[in-house]
This record gives sequence, C-alpha cells and structure tokens, in this order.
Amino acid sequence: MDDVLRRLAAVGPFFTVAYGEEPPGPGFRTLEALYGEHLGPYVAEVGRRIGSGPGRVAASTAQFGIASRLWSLGLGCAALAGRVPDLDPARVGWRLPGAGSLELWLPAAVSRPAGDLGASVLGNLAVLDRALGERYGVSAKVLRGNAASGLVGALRVLLDRVPGGPAVDLAGALLADGGALAGTGTFVHEEGLGVAFVRRSCCLYYRVPGGGYCGDCVLRTR
Repeated sequence: MDDVLRRLAAVGPFFTVAYGEEPPGPGFRTLEALYGEHLGPYVAEVGRRIGSGPGRVAASTAQFGIASRLWSLGLGCAALAGRVPDLDPARVGWRLPGAGSLELWLPAAVSRPAGDLGASVLGNLAVLDRALGERYGVSAKVLRGNAASGLVGALRVLLDRVPGGPAVDLAGALLADGGALAGTGTFVHEEGLGVAFVRRSCCLYYRVPGGGYCGDCVLRTR
C-alpha cells in the first residue's frame, strides 16, 4: 500500500496520509482518543475556527471533515489498487495543525478488500457519531447525511484526477437502495450543472457567520 498512498497524495490534501512505523512528528494520537477524551477540545477548536462556538454546528462540521478525509483515503486506494486501508480508529493517528484540516497517520499500510470500505469508514464514524449525539445533540440523520455528502464529494474530487471505476461502484452501492447510506439523498439533473447529489438533511453550516448553503443542501433546493 505504500506506493498507492504516495500516488494518492498527488490528488490533493484530503487524500494525503502519513504512514510508517513512526509518526511524522509529535502530537499524534489515535482517532479512538479523539472520539473520547479529546472530542470536546477538538470540537471547540473547530467552532473557534469557523466562528460558530463549540456547539452543534461545530460538532457537525468536525464530523463532516473527518468523514471526508476517511472516504477520500478509502475511495482513492480502491481506485488505484482495488484495496482499501484499515481505518480502525484504534490504529489511525491524527493531529490538528495550527491551520488546515486534521492530519492523519497510518502506523502501517495494512490493506483490506475494497468491499470492506463501507464497513471500515462507517464503523469508524459510528463511534464518533454516538459521542457527538450524546454530547452535542447532533441528530443521526444529520450525521448520516454528512457521511453521504462526504462520500460524494470525495468521489467528485477523485474522478477529476484518477479513473475510478471501483470507487464509483463502491459509492453507488453504499448510496443505492439497501446500501448503508440509502435514503440520505437523491441524484438530480440541474440545467447547466449536469447530475448533482442533493442530500435530505442539512449539515448546519448555514448557521456559521457568512456560511450560506452547501451545494448539495436540502434547504438550497427547496
């Protein structure tokens, strides 16, 4: 997987992950720790950066960013190698730099069959979502919608740079009837834009000062 991860980094920052036996600097902790004792400070920092304060909006935004990072890595590896990295929260490391999104580190590039992508990412997010629901009252519908939106967004960026047949198939299966993210949105055709994904929930980002509606927001299309 090492060569795959090197190639994937060229797609963009959300597709970049450090890997190796040692972290690339101090301050890395596991995602499991982030979803536990470090969740409050992390959400508070996200809220400070976007200007919303440390409440539901910041919690939703934090989850959306993490989901997008995990989908990007998984889909990218599936497109390039037909395999996906093991994203168990007990082994994936993270740290938040002074600016920009969280950095990720894989202590070893252990791979799994591409078909495990949904279980790997959504199993990871399930731990985070439970904590966010309990501490911040973010609804499961919003968090599932965030996961679907992050999936589609990662796929769009990936397909601009990498032929992604396996990634398209995986994303389609997750969003289709019977899939793990079924019912989170629909695909529509908009004049001048082509096919677009419209989610059935809102990530709450419109409540950020100057935030506005996301392109796939249910409120924008009503």
